[in-house]
Amino acid sequence: MTVDQFAIPEGYAPFDADSLRAWLAGRDACAGRLGGKPEQWDIAEIGDGNLNYVFIAKGPEGSLCVKQALPYLRMVGESWPLTLRRAHFERMALQVQAKIAPALVPAVLDGDETLCCTVQEDLSDHIIIRKGMVHDARVYPRFAADIAEYMARCLFMTSDLHLPLPRKWELAGDFFGNHNLASITHTIMFNDPYVESANNHWNEPYINGYARRLREDVELRRASNRLKTMFLTEAQALIHCDLHTGSIMVTEDSTKVIDPEFAFCGPMAFDTGKLLGNLLINYFSHSGWEDEPGGRDSYRRWVLDTSKAVWEKFEAGFLALWRDPAVAVGDGYPAVLYADAAGKAELERAQHEYMAKLYRDTLAYAGLFMIRRLVGIAHNIDTKLIEDPRRRARCEGRGLQLGIELLGGPEGFASLDAVAARAEQIEGAEPALTEE
Repeated sequence: MTVDQFAIPEGYAPFDADSLRAWLAGRDACAGRLGGKPEQWDIAEIGDGNLNYVFIAKGPEGSLCVKQALPYLRMVGESWPLTLRRAHFERMALQVQAKIAPALVPAVLDGDETLCCTVQEDLSDHIIIRKGMVHDARVYPRFAADIAEYMARCLFMTSDLHLPLPRKWELAGDFFGNHNLASITHTIMFNDPYVESANNHWNEPYINGYARRLREDVELRRASNRLKTMFLTEAQALIHCDLHTGSIMVTEDSTKVIDPEFAFCGPMAFDTGKLLGNLLINYFSHSGWEDEPGGRDSYRRWVLDTSKAVWEKFEAGFLALWRDPAVAVGDGYPAVLYADAAGKAELERAQHEYMAKLYRDTLAYAGLFMIRRLVGIAHNIDTKLIEDPRRRARCEGRGLQLGIELLGGPEGFASLDAVAARAEQIEGAEPALTEE
């Protein structure tokens, strides 16, 4: 039976402060966490994202966060309908991840299928890492290790390397219904930047040449379509699917990954690549933010070093899980096939090939994401908020240059050191801007 993705449950209504207060008062766990009387609670809507309402409720004894789905894309309006069921998939993803990496995701406290909301721990003491990196050029010493652990554990433990076939297929089936958001990702990532689309926009006229190349370069389109095919067909693991610097909240000693409403079983490299692409966009943005040339050189270096550390720590953590016989118990590469000396050598070779492919695909997805965020529907604040359009265009052009190279030729970058070296070369050169 086909489920109407856009059906609005009977009884659904968007919250305001008063209706949320009444709802929380009727939920014992929520009311107990806040303490006091409902009239004492301070409730504010603080969402600044593209999709949802986000409320923070504070009471005499504690606080919490309520995230509610809207039946349309918030940044566009009712002309772009969205499924409310995404709240169900987000809550389910958080619950899966909480069993795997509990310190790295917000705790789910409550939820309501009719009102399409999830109650989570309040992370007001954290900041979206993108904002800290852009506005303050702030260093987060735990970030690389934390996000690498999150990716290694969440990807490995939901893959065939850990799960037996029945459980893996059950997991994939649990998220198959999230196809509305997967379809949006498919359109804006793999299609729109390479054709004429009303969803596209860029910094005109300066980026016109890059945008035209994306529409005309057959090899880039072929590279994008290869990644699209992986996205559509490779159910490797439960992926966050929107793992960027706007979906990570941090303090100097804590990292929390939020907003997995796009989650489904897909290619691991989509997550690792999207995160890397975000870090590289941030790297190129700093010449648009520094007060004088070179003023953020040391921070640029930290961003590149962090990008390298994220991959290296992720790879080490992933392989450590794979080499643990108590963890690597899935039907992919089962231990019974690799028990003797020859088998152990063969498994090491297979692990090397597996990680090498994941690395190449990570670079390609990183390039794809950089392109989408610089000429597509929604741009990162890293570049979007740079006021001088030509100064902004220099940052964007450099990002697009590396993005095109990563998408079209990931095999040309043997390591993250090579990616960093090429990024520095591009940063030191003038991009090919269109002046009129």
